[in-house]
Amino acid sequence: MPPGRARTLAVGTGLTAAVSLPLILHSTLPDSTMLFAALTLGATLVIARLQRRIEAAGDSAGTTPLLVVLGVVLGLSALTRNEALWLALVWLVFAWRLRLSRSDRLRLVVIPAAVALAFFVPWMVRDWLAFGSPLPGQALTNALSIDGTDIFAWQDPPTVSRYLSVGVGRLVEMRAVGITHNLFDVLLIPGAPLSVIGLVALPWLLRTRALQPLIAVSALIFLVTSLLFPVSTTWGTFLHAAGAVHVLLAISALLALDRLIVEVGRRRGWTRPVAWLAPALTLSGALLFSAMLLPSFGSGSVGTERTFAALERTMIADGIGTDGRMNAPVITDYTIWLSYVTHGPAVALPFESPASVLDLADRFRARDVVVIGRDHPFPKRVAAGEPGAECFAPVDIRSGATPEDAPAIADVRVYRLVCP
Repeated sequence: MPPGRARTLAVGTGLTAAVSLPLILHSTLPDSTMLFAALTLGATLVIARLQRRIEAAGDSAGTTPLLVVLGVVLGLSALTRNEALWLALVWLVFAWRLRLSRSDRLRLVVIPAAVALAFFVPWMVRDWLAFGSPLPGQALTNALSIDGTDIFAWQDPPTVSRYLSVGVGRLVEMRAVGITHNLFDVLLIPGAPLSVIGLVALPWLLRTRALQPLIAVSALIFLVTSLLFPVSTTWGTFLHAAGAVHVLLAISALLALDRLIVEVGRRRGWTRPVAWLAPALTLSGALLFSAMLLPSFGSGSVGTERTFAALERTMIADGIGTDGRMNAPVITDYTIWLSYVTHGPAVALPFESPASVLDLADRFRARDVVVIGRDHPFPKRVAAGEPGAECFAPVDIRSGATPEDAPAIADVRVYRLVCP
């Protein structure tokens, strides 16, 4: 491809990604999606450059700086999401396939692995001190989930026996649901029409060397989350790891449209290049869908912002989450959001009995439960007097709220732990 056309398509890809609906939405949320997407794209770019450099030179001399950079990116990505493991696996496969001596291939793997571990080991130590294990145990139990709420389990975590007891039919159905959810709800529908065009054109990119690492990572993450985590992926496992996949589909769509335009120009005898036409089509398509759907998401976000801003003020006024010191853990069904606005620790509220929640509170020395969602069963279980319910006293935070804040927290229910 001529350099001028390549630069035009590269700029067009960046502009298209900047106005793509799924990428815009995740850029506004307090989660790891966009950070992991940027690190994934960076890692696959470094992998492609390493592969091209080694194949051109016939050896691995002079690759140490790039290997260190790859290790840094892998280490940072591991701090964002567990899917960094599959990113590292892709590099392992690509490195081992290079026509080098065994010692050279080992060097290509060991250097970035050592650098990545230097970044990740402090987090492992933190997990060990906080949860009793440096390993991602939650990710392993998520593979055994038979219901989305198993993510928050405390006393009744997923087990192999319970998982197998659902039967072969249910196990197959869960995977069909996971694949369908990841393909349509995560990729195709939010990113339409570009995602549909990009997916159809994707097989033609398999021979494109520069994109092979990104294609491999995208395919591996999609298959692992769909087949090994079929239930938890419907609650966001693939969704929060799919940022780079959205970019890949945008690239695929743009290249497909560019090839179509080139073919039309050849048949019609166009004498002037129109490299800008494909980016114009992808940019306008992404803008159209974003402009149509963003207002509804925006209005919902305004309501959410008001709720949590009001909740933060009332929690401070009522001393929720303090216990004689600042930043005591709060048990809640919106852990990320509540922790984000209060700058304090939050513990996930399980879909279990009040007695289980009481045990959780004792483990993390929490004294308050904040239920924000309307559908969580904890308030009904407390009201029904289930075992342990006597230890949770309702707190009316609306009585001390300002007239402006009271409507925003009308559905929030707060409980204070009263048992010693």
